[in-house]
Amino acid sequence: MSVWALTVHQWKCRAKEVAERVRRTALRTARLGLDNDQLPLCVEPIEIARPRPPAPRPIAAYVASFIGHTPGKALFIGLYSVGASKPLTREQYWQVPANRELRALGDRGFAEEDPRSSKLWFDLTLTEFYQGWKGKLVVAWPPPERSWWRRAHKNEMPVLAILESSALDASVPRWDEIVISREELRVLPTRWKDAMCHWRGIYYIFDVSDGKWYVGSAYGRHNILQRWLAYASTGHGGNKLLRRRDPKSFRFSILQRVSPDMDAADVIQLESRWKERLHTREPQGLNDN
Repeated sequence: MSVWALTVHQWKCRAKEVAERVRRTALRTARLGLDNDQLPLCVEPIEIARPRPPAPRPIAAYVASFIGHTPGKALFIGLYSVGASKPLTREQYWQVPANRELRALGDRGFAEEDPRSSKLWFDLTLTEFYQGWKGKLVVAWPPPERSWWRRAHKNEMPVLAILESSALDASVPRWDEIVISREELRVLPTRWKDAMCHWRGIYYIFDVSDGKWYVGSAYGRHNILQRWLAYASTGHGGNKLLRRRDPKSFRFSILQRVSPDMDAADVIQLESRWKERLHTREPQGLNDN
C-alpha cells in the first residue's frame, strides 16, 4: 500500500472514531434529560492528520547525453544543464519539429493511450564540459540496455575507452571520390581535415549555377584544404573571374594528387595540362591564365 493510500485510510478511521464518540455522548445526554444547548463538550480533542500528496521527485541539475555504441557500451555526446520547464499538451507536443521527426522514425512519444493530459518540456543548454570527448568517451551501459535513461547516483558506468578520433566522424573517402559544397567544407569532420592537410595536387571547382569550371593547384607548404578554405572564406581565393560569383554554388573535387615534395614547376605544368584538357580558360571556363 502506498503512503498516500495509508494516510487516507487512517484519516477515515479517525473520522469514524470521532463520530462514534459524539453519538455516545448524545445518548448519555438524552438519558440525563438535557437539552441540546446544555450538551456538555466532553469529547476529547483528536488531531486528525490531513492526507498529503507524495513529495515530487527532485529534478536533476544536469543531463548527460549518450548514444548506443556497441552492445553494453555508450558514447558520450555532451552534458546539458536543465533550465525551466513547461507543460505541453498532446497537441502541443506533436507541434515540436523534433518530436515529429522522431515519430517518423518510429518513436511513439506522447501516445494516445497515455493517460496524462500533459508532459513537461525542459529547456536544456549544452555546456562546454569535456566537449573534446564528444564521440570519443566510451562508458559501460548497465542492463537492461533497452532502458534508455539512468540515474547517475544509482548506477555505475565505468569508463571503458577514450578514442583517438571521434566515432561520430565519417571515415575519410578516397581522394578521387570527394565532391563537397562550400557549406560542407566549413564543417568537415576532424578526421577529414587531418588527412586533407597533407594532400597536394590539382583541384577542380565547378559552379552548378551555370556549369562553368575552374582548375587550380596546391603544392609546397600549401595544401588542398588550405586553398579550399580560402575560397570558402573569400569566395574567390584571389581569382578575379570568381569574384562575381556566389560561392554557395561551388563544388570542390580533386583531379590529381602529387607528392608534397614535388617541384613547383612540375605541379604548375600538370595544372596547365588539366586546364587545356577541360577547357577551363576563359571564355569557356573561369581560369584567366
